[in-house]
Amino acid sequence: MLDKYAKKSEHVIYVIFRIIIGVLYAMHGMSKIGLLGKPSMTGLWAFIGVAELLIGLGIALGLFSRLAALGGFIIMVGAQVTQHFPKGLNPMANGGELSLLFLAAFLVIFAMGGGKFSLGHTFFKKELW
Repeated sequence: MLDKYAKKSEHVIYVIFRIIIGVLYAMHGMSKIGLLGKPSMTGLWAFIGVAELLIGLGIALGLFSRLAALGGFIIMVGAQVTQHFPKGLNPMANGGELSLLFLAAFLVIFAMGGGKFSLGHTFFKKELW
């Protein structure tokens, strides 16, 4: 019974997943560039903030979803290597659990693309990158 319901609603569930991940990642970037009440970061951090904002919007809207997911994955690997692993390998102790969750979500989005309910599918009838 659950399998039947899950299969019937998989496109809706996936778009909800994609939008939540995209919006949260965009907000992650917005906080770095001073749009959510925090002071704006500078230099490389500001560049990463803009990239996170654009990646999050691409994922939430379903436009260039695979390319955006790849970019987010690369940024999250960089976060793990430069910010979290130096503090130890346990993500609960080194503060890396959020970036690992994003990393895992980006793997799913990379595999699935924008899905049926995406701007890419609506405008181009196919997944672009």
